Amino acid sequence: MKRAIIATRWLSASLFAMALWAGTVVAQTGRIEGKVYADDREEPLAGVMVVVRPSNRSGITDAHGAFRITGVPAGEGVVLARYLGRESQQVSVTMPAGGLVQIDFSLKQAVFRLSDIVVSASREEERKMEIPVAIGVVDGGALRAAQPSHPAEIMNRMAGVWINVTQGEGHMAAIRQPISTDPVYLYLEDGIPARSTGFFNHNALYEINVPQADRIEVTKGPATALYGSDAIGGVINVSTRAPSARPQVGLSLDGGAYKWGRALATASNSWGGTGLRADVNLTRSDGWRRATDYDRQSGTVRWDQQVGTGSRLKTVATASRIDQQTAGSSAVSVSDYLNNPTINYTPISVREVKAVRISTAFEQEGSAHQFSFTPYVRYDWMRVIPNWTLTYDPQDYTTQNKSVGALIKYRRDLSLLRTRLVVGTDVDFSPGGQHENVIVPVRTGSVFTSYTAGQQTYDYDVTFNGVSPYVQAELSPIARLRINAGLRWDHTGYDYTNNLGLLTTGRWRRPADTTLSYHHVSPKIGVTYEFAEGFNVFASVRHGFRAPSQGQLFRQGSAVNTVALQPIKVNDYEAGIRGRVASRLDYDVTIYSLIKTNDVLSYVRTDGSTEPVNAGRTSHRGIETAVGVQMVPGLRLDVSYSYAKHRYDEWQPRFNVDLSGNEIQSAPRHIGNAVITIAPVQLKGARLCFEASRIGSYWMDQENTHKYSGHNLFNLRGSTPLVAGLSLSGRIMNLTNKRYAEMSSYTVARGEEFAPGMPRRVYLTVQYDFH
Repeated sequence: MKRAIIATRWLSASLFAMALWAGTVVAQTGRIEGKVYADDREEPLAGVMVVVRPSNRSGITDAHGAFRITGVPAGEGVVLARYLGRESQQVSVTMPAGGLVQIDFSLKQAVFRLSDIVVSASREEERKMEIPVAIGVVDGGALRAAQPSHPAEIMNRMAGVWINVTQGEGHMAAIRQPISTDPVYLYLEDGIPARSTGFFNHNALYEINVPQADRIEVTKGPATALYGSDAIGGVINVSTRAPSARPQVGLSLDGGAYKWGRALATASNSWGGTGLRADVNLTRSDGWRRATDYDRQSGTVRWDQQVGTGSRLKTVATASRIDQQTAGSSAVSVSDYLNNPTINYTPISVREVKAVRISTAFEQEGSAHQFSFTPYVRYDWMRVIPNWTLTYDPQDYTTQNKSVGALIKYRRDLSLLRTRLVVGTDVDFSPGGQHENVIVPVRTGSVFTSYTAGQQTYDYDVTFNGVSPYVQAELSPIARLRINAGLRWDHTGYDYTNNLGLLTTGRWRRPADTTLSYHHVSPKIGVTYEFAEGFNVFASVRHGFRAPSQGQLFRQGSAVNTVALQPIKVNDYEAGIRGRVASRLDYDVTIYSLIKTNDVLSYVRTDGSTEPVNAGRTSHRGIETAVGVQMVPGLRLDVSYSYAKHRYDEWQPRFNVDLSGNEIQSAPRHIGNAVITIAPVQLKGARLCFEASRIGSYWMDQENTHKYSGHNLFNLRGSTPLVAGLSLSGRIMNLTNKRYAEMSSYTVARGEEFAPGMPRRVYLTVQYDFH
């Protein structure tokens, strides 16, 4: 309560000061109104960004393609309409003082390229050229063209992003970090955290309906002041599709190898100021390895409602249920990896997930301000028999939490220096708990065939709470220079109750009841300079932190003291250039140096078990490059490549073990992807894509004694329209049937182990869309 009162007073004082400042700035202004249409469908386009230059006043089209921009200074200017996947269009205007200008736009379909409009940096649309951070974007058109059966199949096209496949749609991520399950990423859906910070799950993307999303944005590094704990390696924001302006029904039926099947259905329409969309995702597979069945049911409902002039409500309700046999990668020995990769040593392992989120965003926009208030509720439940601990710590655990939270933001635009001020507060209250039993597995040879339940080892209740006010300012001292500075003040903590009692010895030690709190200020500053239209440079220095998750703190195991774990602190330095040449060449290059102190690392003991400990310092340095070339009409090449080195700068987990100077395991230096897209002008809607990807070599252990050699994979995708509204597409993944590992490791107890990647497989899709 005390934290909430402090944050409320801080926010009120900030808003009052802004209002006093804004009252001193007066200008003669007018307004611009109009509509934006899709030229190929002759229907209104919702969600189009319309910007007036040089004032940078902006608006977004509603479900009927209409926009209204007020507070436009009198005089000469240019109005620009931008939309992902369509060519931008601009019109010169003369704005009379107190007058009205009406403009309509018709945007042509464009070949997919990385977007120049992003939403994740400030939770509203902005020009990428004015954002001093590296952001990768995949839009809905690219998602639907790729028809990914796993998020990795589309997200790995972004420079510096590696998402691997565990089982089903499970995954681990590597964004400026080694591949791991560590809580260093913030997963969002429409800006709402998919999970509470205290109850992090590295598989968060399978609680989001990615195949039916409108876009995916990945902000690399600690992000802006609007994001706090979790946002260290990156922020992954998945946006839902807006309701259509006209009646729309779609059905996609997919089938493929190993009895993989998926049905995606969508229905949408708008009536006056009301828009509604409903999406359903039903996926199942027998799995290509033994006992790796996967079932998923997901649904999303989005309701957009105009409320008077300049105000709207957006309500999103999403639910997912996942039933996955074998909870993780299920690594095997070298011999079985090479000769019998379908074997599964851990068929008794399971992962079951239930997730529900409901949010309502109220947005009110005036001539020079925007206010948004987004309350949300969440429910997450997960039961896991982890396959990776069966040899040294077999367990069956359930974790759950309920959340109530809110995102509150106020933005004020000022004519002086094109200043934009943003203040806000994020609130999260998430009570939950964890219950765990030992299991006694039965093993025949190398395979765990059954188990019986053993003693209860953990039963605790824990509540995560957080109140995090922030302020961010943008201004332009000169025309082409943009400065972005922010400050975030995170107050987070846990209230923990041990229902089984204190235990200070043995394999399943339990800490006493306790209350923990973490307070941290994170400053961030960045600059961009636009030398010319379509060419800019940027640089930033960003600080972030990450409080330990509840599992790291209170699931003690045999460690001496886990509640004493300290938050990770991060300093990120980056600079880059990006631009576009004659609408035919896109490029984006970023160099970065990310330094982590008090990094929470898992020290691997000789028996394969792990213990979370604070490291002294780790460093992560690299370069990320993305280039797209429209070679001729209908032929495009997109290439992404990253080189990075991840190192233990200072880490001595034991008095006789010093890993300082070693490279971090599971951290390839080289990650690359290239896609050639052929879209014949004469065959509208037909497309053929050839894709090549590279994961470089990496160390398999912390001591740097064994190394995985890396791999190259090739994929082929194609689609063609059949009749009006009906299309057929197919894809061949792992075209050369390469034997490769999604993950590999080495321990003294078990030697080298590899989690085999999927062999060659073919998928076919029939899709029907009615407008």
